[in-house]
Amino acid sequence: MASLEEFRSRWTGHVPGIQDMKARYGVLVPLVERPEGLCLLYEVRADTLGRQPGEVCFPGGRVEAGESPETCALRETWEELGIPQSAVELIAPLDLLTHQGGFVMYPFLGVVDPAAAVCPSPAEVKEVFTVPVDWLLAHPPTVYGYDLVPQVGEDFPYERVGFPRGYRWRGGKVTVPIYDWPDHPIWGLTGRITRRLLEEMG
Repeated sequence: MASLEEFRSRWTGHVPGIQDMKARYGVLVPLVERPEGLCLLYEVRADTLGRQPGEVCFPGGRVEAGESPETCALRETWEELGIPQSAVELIAPLDLLTHQGGFVMYPFLGVVDPAAAVCPSPAEVKEVFTVPVDWLLAHPPTVYGYDLVPQVGEDFPYERVGFPRGYRWRGGKVTVPIYDWPDHPIWGLTGRITRRLLEEMG
Protein backbone atom coordinates (compact mmCIF):
# COMPACT_ATOMS: atom_id res chain seq x y z
CA MET A 1 0.00 0.00 0.00
CA ALA A 2 1.33 3.43 -0.95
CA SER A 3 2.26 5.62 1.99
CA LEU A 4 2.55 9.34 2.53
CA GLU A 5 6.19 8.87 3.50
CA GLU A 6 6.93 7.31 0.11
CA PHE A 7 5.48 10.36 -1.63
CA ARG A 8 7.48 12.69 0.58
CA SER A 9 10.67 10.73 -0.07
CA ARG A 10 10.14 10.65 -3.82
CA TRP A 11 9.06 14.25 -4.41
CA THR A 12 10.77 16.38 -1.77
CA GLY A 13 13.39 18.51 -3.49
CA HIS A 14 12.07 17.70 -6.96
CA VAL A 15 13.15 20.17 -9.65
CA PRO A 16 10.15 20.80 -11.93
CA GLY A 17 10.53 19.87 -15.56
CA ILE A 18 8.10 20.14 -18.46
CA GLN A 19 5.77 17.21 -19.02
CA ASP A 20 5.79 15.25 -22.29
CA MET A 21 8.94 16.89 -23.63
CA LYS A 22 11.11 14.32 -25.40
CA ALA A 23 14.21 16.46 -25.83
CA ARG A 24 15.91 19.63 -24.62
CA TYR A 25 18.02 21.99 -26.71
CA GLY A 26 20.53 24.61 -25.60
CA VAL A 27 21.06 27.66 -27.83
CA LEU A 28 23.44 30.61 -27.62
CA VAL A 29 22.14 34.00 -28.75
CA PRO A 30 25.47 35.70 -29.52
CA LEU A 31 26.00 39.45 -29.31
CA VAL A 32 29.18 40.80 -30.86
CA GLU A 33 30.61 44.30 -31.29
CA ARG A 34 31.28 45.29 -34.90
CA PRO A 35 32.28 48.62 -36.53
CA GLU A 36 28.61 49.12 -37.42
CA GLY A 37 27.57 48.66 -33.79
CA LEU A 38 26.27 45.87 -31.60
CA CYS A 39 25.16 42.88 -33.70
CA LEU A 40 23.53 39.50 -33.36
CA LEU A 41 25.50 36.63 -34.89
CA TYR A 42 23.58 34.09 -36.96
CA GLU A 43 24.59 31.02 -38.90
CA VAL A 44 23.20 29.26 -41.98
CA ARG A 45 22.90 25.51 -41.64
CA ALA A 46 24.91 23.40 -44.08
CA ASP A 47 23.06 22.17 -47.17
CA THR A 48 24.17 18.61 -46.42
CA LEU A 49 22.34 18.39 -43.10
CA GLY A 50 19.35 16.07 -42.98
CA ARG A 51 17.16 18.47 -41.02
CA GLN A 52 16.48 22.10 -41.91
CA PRO A 53 19.38 22.53 -44.37
CA GLY A 54 20.04 26.12 -45.40
CA GLU A 55 17.98 27.64 -42.60
CA VAL A 56 19.13 30.54 -40.45
CA CYS A 57 19.67 29.71 -36.79
CA PHE A 58 21.68 30.41 -33.67
CA PRO A 59 24.40 27.96 -32.58
CA GLY A 60 22.97 25.19 -30.46
CA GLY A 61 21.88 21.59 -30.28
CA ARG A 62 20.44 18.78 -28.25
CA VAL A 63 21.33 18.54 -24.58
CA GLU A 64 23.32 15.39 -23.92
CA ALA A 65 23.00 13.17 -20.87
CA GLY A 66 24.62 14.72 -17.82
CA GLU A 67 24.97 18.27 -19.18
CA SER A 68 22.94 21.40 -18.59
CA PRO A 69 21.31 23.42 -21.39
CA GLU A 70 23.83 26.20 -20.70
CA THR A 71 26.79 23.83 -21.09
CA CYS A 72 25.19 22.45 -24.25
CA ALA A 73 24.85 25.93 -25.79
CA LEU A 74 28.52 26.68 -25.16
CA ARG A 75 29.66 23.26 -26.40
CA GLU A 76 27.66 23.56 -29.61
CA THR A 77 29.01 27.08 -30.20
CA TRP A 78 32.53 25.67 -30.02
CA GLU A 79 31.71 22.71 -32.28
CA GLU A 80 29.82 24.76 -34.87
CA LEU A 81 31.70 28.06 -34.90
CA GLY A 82 35.03 27.34 -33.21
CA ILE A 83 34.32 29.95 -30.54
CA PRO A 84 35.69 28.70 -27.19
CA GLN A 85 33.76 29.00 -23.96
CA SER A 86 36.43 31.38 -22.66
CA ALA A 87 35.46 33.88 -25.38
CA VAL A 88 31.78 33.97 -24.37
CA GLU A 89 30.39 36.01 -21.48
CA LEU A 90 26.95 34.72 -20.60
CA ILE A 91 24.55 37.51 -19.65
CA ALA A 92 21.30 35.70 -18.87
CA PRO A 93 18.99 32.85 -19.79
CA LEU A 94 16.18 34.01 -22.06
CA ASP A 95 12.58 32.81 -22.08
CA LEU A 96 12.44 29.16 -23.01
CA LEU A 97 10.39 27.88 -25.94
CA THR A 98 8.23 24.78 -26.01
CA HIS A 99 7.45 23.19 -29.36
CA GLN A 100 4.51 21.06 -30.41
CA GLY A 101 7.05 18.57 -31.75
CA GLY A 102 7.82 17.61 -28.15
CA PHE A 103 10.95 19.55 -27.28
CA VAL A 104 11.92 22.58 -25.25
CA MET A 105 14.56 25.12 -26.23
CA TYR A 106 16.70 27.00 -23.71
CA PRO A 107 18.25 30.17 -25.21
CA PHE A 108 21.11 31.98 -23.47
CA LEU A 109 22.17 35.53 -24.25
CA GLY A 110 25.93 35.90 -24.45
CA VAL A 111 28.59 38.36 -25.57
CA VAL A 112 31.31 37.05 -27.86
CA ASP A 113 34.78 38.56 -27.54
CA PRO A 114 35.25 40.57 -30.77
CA ALA A 115 38.83 39.31 -30.93
CA ALA A 116 37.67 35.68 -31.05
CA ALA A 117 38.11 33.99 -34.42
CA VAL A 118 34.97 32.49 -35.92
CA CYS A 119 35.83 29.23 -37.70
CA PRO A 120 32.61 27.53 -38.88
CA SER A 121 32.53 23.76 -39.21
CA PRO A 122 31.74 22.99 -42.89
CA ALA A 123 29.86 19.86 -41.84
CA GLU A 124 27.33 21.93 -39.91
CA VAL A 125 27.54 25.56 -41.02
CA LYS A 126 27.35 26.99 -44.53
CA GLU A 127 28.09 30.57 -43.53
CA VAL A 128 27.77 33.08 -40.71
CA PHE A 129 26.56 36.67 -40.77
CA THR A 130 25.80 39.47 -38.34
CA VAL A 131 22.81 41.79 -38.17
CA PRO A 132 23.02 45.13 -36.35
CA VAL A 133 20.67 45.29 -33.39
CA ASP A 134 19.70 48.82 -34.45
CA TRP A 135 18.54 47.45 -37.82
CA LEU A 136 16.42 44.78 -36.14
CA LEU A 137 14.85 47.37 -33.84
CA ALA A 138 14.11 49.66 -36.79
CA HIS A 139 12.65 46.84 -38.92
CA PRO A 140 10.20 44.85 -36.80
CA PRO A 141 9.16 41.50 -38.19
CA THR A 142 6.04 40.70 -40.11
CA VAL A 143 4.18 38.18 -37.98
CA TYR A 144 2.24 35.32 -39.53
CA GLY A 145 0.77 32.26 -37.89
CA TYR A 146 -0.74 28.84 -38.32
CA ASP A 147 -3.37 26.86 -36.46
CA LEU A 148 -2.81 23.65 -34.54
CA VAL A 149 -5.92 21.58 -35.21
CA PRO A 150 -6.54 18.46 -33.08
CA GLN A 151 -6.83 15.24 -35.08
CA VAL A 152 -8.58 12.80 -32.77
CA GLY A 153 -8.69 9.11 -33.67
CA GLU A 154 -12.00 7.39 -34.32
CA ASP A 155 -11.23 4.95 -31.53
CA PHE A 156 -11.20 7.60 -28.78
CA PRO A 157 -13.65 6.39 -26.07
CA TYR A 158 -15.85 9.47 -25.61
CA GLU A 159 -18.46 7.46 -23.72
CA ARG A 160 -15.79 6.36 -21.26
CA VAL A 161 -15.04 9.95 -20.24
CA GLY A 162 -18.68 11.01 -20.41
CA PHE A 163 -18.56 13.40 -23.37
CA PRO A 164 -20.18 13.32 -26.83
CA ARG A 165 -18.28 12.80 -30.08
CA GLY A 166 -18.84 16.46 -30.87
CA TYR A 167 -16.60 17.46 -27.97
CA ARG A 168 -14.70 20.66 -28.76
CA TRP A 169 -11.02 19.87 -28.37
CA ARG A 170 -8.81 22.85 -27.73
CA GLY A 171 -6.49 23.77 -30.58
CA GLY A 172 -3.80 26.40 -30.67
CA LYS A 173 -1.97 28.92 -32.79
CA VAL A 174 1.73 29.37 -33.48
CA THR A 175 3.19 32.75 -34.44
CA VAL A 176 5.85 32.95 -37.15
CA PRO A 177 7.76 36.28 -37.20
CA ILE A 178 9.87 37.02 -40.28
CA TYR A 179 12.68 39.58 -40.38
CA ASP A 180 13.54 40.54 -43.96
CA TRP A 181 17.32 40.68 -43.68
CA PRO A 182 18.69 40.72 -47.27
CA ASP A 183 19.37 37.21 -48.63
CA HIS A 184 18.79 35.63 -45.22
CA PRO A 185 15.26 35.91 -43.83
CA ILE A 186 15.25 35.30 -40.08
CA TRP A 187 12.17 33.37 -39.09
CA GLY A 188 10.73 30.38 -37.22
CA LEU A 189 12.09 29.63 -33.76
CA THR A 190 15.12 31.83 -34.46
CA GLY A 191 12.79 34.68 -35.37
CA ARG A 192 10.76 34.10 -32.22
CA ILE A 193 13.86 34.21 -30.01
CA THR A 194 15.07 37.37 -31.77
CA ARG A 195 11.70 39.04 -31.43
CA ARG A 196 11.34 38.20 -27.73
CA LEU A 197 14.87 39.45 -27.02
CA LEU A 198 14.23 42.78 -28.70
CA GLU A 199 10.81 43.27 -27.09
CA GLU A 200 12.66 43.90 -23.83
CA MET A 201 14.83 46.54 -25.51
CA GLY A 202 11.94 48.81 -26.38
